[in-house]
Amino acid sequence: MIDIKSMTEADLSKWLGGFNVAPYRTGQIFRWIYHRHVTSFSQMTDLPKALREFLSEHMIITQVSIDRIQTSSDGSKKYLLRLRDGQHIESVLIPERNHWTLCISTQVGCAMGCKFCLTGQNGFVRNLRASEIVNQVLTIIQDFDSHERLTNIVLMGMGEPLANYDNVLKALRIITSNNGLGFSSRRVTLSTAGLVPEIQRLGRDINVNLAVSLNASEDNTRSYLMPVNRTYSLKEVIDACKRFPLPPRRRITFEYVMLAGINDSLRDAERLSRLLRPVRSKINLIPFNQFDGSKFKRPDDSVILSFQKYLIDRKYTAIVRKSKGSDISAACGQLRARMG
Repeated sequence: MIDIKSMTEADLSKWLGGFNVAPYRTGQIFRWIYHRHVTSFSQMTDLPKALREFLSEHMIITQVSIDRIQTSSDGSKKYLLRLRDGQHIESVLIPERNHWTLCISTQVGCAMGCKFCLTGQNGFVRNLRASEIVNQVLTIIQDFDSHERLTNIVLMGMGEPLANYDNVLKALRIITSNNGLGFSSRRVTLSTAGLVPEIQRLGRDINVNLAVSLNASEDNTRSYLMPVNRTYSLKEVIDACKRFPLPPRRRITFEYVMLAGINDSLRDAERLSRLLRPVRSKINLIPFNQFDGSKFKRPDDSVILSFQKYLIDRKYTAIVRKSKGSDISAACGQLRARMG
């Protein structure tokens, strides 16, 4: 059986065309699934009965299940979602000033092995299918009372999105399609540890925001923190970012997890300033979210603010990101998808 939620509109239109089904039916089917949230083809009442029966014989409309919801003191909500094979992933709904942001996962576990990230300690299990990425958004929209204020999607949960490129690209096309989930591409952000060939592909294939998890200003420290740097050096990552197509007024976000005594000195800030000079960029400084068993520590506030000031004085937009959901292990780098 074909998983229809793993098909883009172009995929579905081509498949239906092979059976001489009129192209406009594709939009109808997509709107039933993504606007009206139906779970069976029999509910698509403006389709001919014969077409509904045909779709039911060849396709399924998959779902994910909510196993647990935890609510933080700051209003963040962490969803533990169960997939059809019994694996679990986590998604986080984050309150902003006048809207909500949903952080979604792209893999079960992660193979990147970043030393400061709890998710990677579980190892890698498998890629998510496009339908499992999209279903995170659909499931939480249906659970969320104020879903009309859910305006932003970030692919910053479990996994490295660009290591699951084909499924992620299909999911992004569904998420940003008018007949699909209808999110503006300006409000969809993909975060990567720096897979250089896929950064270049992404820029050619779809128009979404790019965030790069940088976390160091020179190769030795970055290779220690992030094994991916041994394959794609800082120079290669920055060169790929320089070539990434940016619409007017858009910038690449560089994420910088601040670790006490590792990457938080003014010398690091000076190197970071020089490194990012050729790129239209903004910098998110993320004080480390500590977890049991980690050898890293969060820098003192005075150190973080001095680092930020150095960058601001050199005309960078540098924001200290306030982590939300840390009391329920929902902050950056804390997702683990465990039942206990």
